[in-house]
Amino acid sequence: MHPANRLSYLLCRGSRLKKLVPDAINLASVQRALVVKLRHHGDVLLSSPVFQVLKNRAAHVEVDALVYSDTREMLEGHPAVSRMHLIDRSWKRSGIVNQARQEGALLSTLAARRYQLIVHLTDHWRGAWLAQALRPRWSVAPARESRAWRWSFSHRYPLPRGTPRHTVELNLDALRRLGVYPDEEEKRLVMVPGPEATQRVDQMLAQHGLAAGGFIHVHPTSRWLFKAWPENANAELMRRLGSDGHRIVLTSAPDAREKTIVQRILAHAGGAVTDLSGQLTLRELGALAARARLFFGVDSAPMHIAAAMGTPVVALFGPSDERVWGPWKVAHRVVTTSHPCRPCNNDGCGGGKVSECLTRLPVERVHSAVNELLAASRAP
Repeated sequence: MHPANRLSYLLCRGSRLKKLVPDAINLASVQRALVVKLRHHGDVLLSSPVFQVLKNRAAHVEVDALVYSDTREMLEGHPAVSRMHLIDRSWKRSGIVNQARQEGALLSTLAARRYQLIVHLTDHWRGAWLAQALRPRWSVAPARESRAWRWSFSHRYPLPRGTPRHTVELNLDALRRLGVYPDEEEKRLVMVPGPEATQRVDQMLAQHGLAAGGFIHVHPTSRWLFKAWPENANAELMRRLGSDGHRIVLTSAPDAREKTIVQRILAHAGGAVTDLSGQLTLRELGALAARARLFFGVDSAPMHIAAAMGTPVVALFGPSDERVWGPWKVAHRVVTTSHPCRPCNNDGCGGGKVSECLTRLPVERVHSAVNELLAASRAP
């Protein structure tokens, strides 16, 4: 479709759909919007389509983000994000006076932006406080059974009742409630590693004799141990992949516990593994995933990063629900067991930090999923 015709189509479509929401907002009256996502790395990345949809619908709007400082790399370089405002989790540990000073400075900065719209994507009470303090014309958040919450937001959107919905769609529901309807192609994750991260990763790969598309990226660890597959199973899978002729690049977070786990896996994984554990920033992790032929890992931020890069993903899911957190808009295979209790969303069976739906997942099934996806990605 010609760009001009497509623009007319979208405008007409948007006009028709807008009538479905009696209290839809007028984006033409919005100069600045603030999107609030105070969660972990993967959660922030899964909010990236919200910024893109807002910018696509109203190019004049400056769309800002409010996130925790340690998650900023998920949105750095995003073409639709104008400014990022950061909350440092360490403020809580720095004493009441310093925390009040930091919070006051942040509030002053946000107030100076004079937002007409706040899009709050969680049920964190900070969003309600901000909506009351900043007094935007419009504000939207998930519905909560609280009078103070209802008073804080002009719009509230319902969460599914008893049926799973992917987190990306839940985030976009905030816009739907405002009368802004995303198209399917707008729902893709957006992460931009940037030239510096890409150049460093390319240099590291060259040092190890690896070319783009010439290796499998394996990230076996998670900050949540109950999401992890056993170390011996990871090692056995890598031995098999090495025997199949694949080169492997292994990564982890710089956390000492995760690096120790990786070293134990490496001790039994064979010789076709390049160890980059703890050496990459999150944006560099994105650059690496973009160069990989396939990504293998568990339900974690690196899995979402690989999906954002368009790299085929094989992901293991245990207590968490792949229908809510699975690889998004990318070729993938999700491997699970048939335990009738999953997904339970508990931190291990009985809260014991070990999930039997993962520990009993056989290597053969995972190996087959990897081979199946590799074959499918080679098909014309």
